[in-house]
Amino acid sequence: MDYISLQIPVSDAEQGEILTAELADYPFESFETEGSVLKAYIPSERLVDCKGDVDALLERFGVAGRYIAIETQNWNALWERNFPPVDVEGRLRIRAPFHDPAPDGELEVVVMPKMSFGTGHHATTWLVSRAVLDLGVAGRAGLDMGSGTGVLSIVAVKCGALHVDAVDIDDWADANCRENIAANGVADRITPLLGDVRRIAGRRYGFILANINRNILLADMSCYAATLERGGDLVMSGFLEADVPAIVSRAKELGMELVETASREGWQMVHVRKTE
Repeated sequence: MDYISLQIPVSDAEQGEILTAELADYPFESFETEGSVLKAYIPSERLVDCKGDVDALLERFGVAGRYIAIETQNWNALWERNFPPVDVEGRLRIRAPFHDPAPDGELEVVVMPKMSFGTGHHATTWLVSRAVLDLGVAGRAGLDMGSGTGVLSIVAVKCGALHVDAVDIDDWADANCRENIAANGVADRITPLLGDVRRIAGRRYGFILANINRNILLADMSCYAATLERGGDLVMSGFLEADVPAIVSRAKELGMELVETASREGWQMVHVRKTE
């Protein structure tokens, strides 16, 4: 699969965060900031359908972007240069196969991200990973919606989850997820499902992790609520502080009460629990 890197000069971190949130509504799969340049990665074939809208978005923000083709075979080398291990409060280390193992006593997840979102570097993945550590998932079945690399599914089963369905609409992410769960020895407890929210119809979960974006969360939250057991937990991220009221309000409409919010680098996590 061929990819395009959209490179956008940004004035500061806040502008980069806002643009990332806006671009997440389109099929961009991962983001990184290098100096004062935001880089957003998208499959070439998917850019065709949304380039006009993306260009209009950039014009609205008064910024210019360059589209640069990336050779797929160079992606792993790019990650090896730019992907240091991720530490979550000394309790969890997310690393690539070429990094040293975690210290004794620290939970470890090994991922080769390739072109899938979810290395742990992005603040939203970090926030949800930390939430899982304290969620009490042991013995419960869960859902990782928009699973990307499968990192959150792997964290959940390593915290004792009985089973996790990992759903992603992208075939590249689905393949990468399968590689990563096999590499972590948890393929018997995670089921990758290629598709959208329709894949979860009729299923039941004790917890759901949804690290996507605000528009998809608002549109699909009723489906999450329908599959969530009473007393079950829904942990969401992929949005900014300004989006929290809408996320919480929609959850309340669906019989879920706010448990906790957290922030990191301007990004937000909302944890709600089904009460009805």
